[in-house]
Amino acid sequence: MRSRFVVFTALFLLLLVLGASACGGSDEKGGQEVELAPESALPDFVSGASSQVKEAYRFAIANPDVLSQFPCFCACGAVGHMSNLDCYVKEFRADGSIVFDDHAFG
Repeated sequence: MRSRFVVFTALFLLLLVLGASACGGSDEKGGQEVELAPESALPDFVSGASSQVKEAYRFAIANPDVLSQFPCFCACGAVGHMSNLDCYVKEFRADGSIVFDDHAFG
């Protein structure tokens, strides 16, 4: 189930990037630049994960406003998730720290 979730999330992010590049706004190479958080921002449990999982968490950290607009596709509403962001992040604290969710870890 989680491997399907990671694949769906990776496909979603790919479609998001492709859609953004088609809508304008480009870097000097002519492509759309996607903001990702640095790998140092990743939680420890992601350190041994695939590059796709790491990239998905990096995207979630840097773009919470984007992921919060999309529903989750793995039926995790039963555990209280309201959006795709909830699969990655439990809480953004007032001090700037992040409490991560391992639901998207595959």
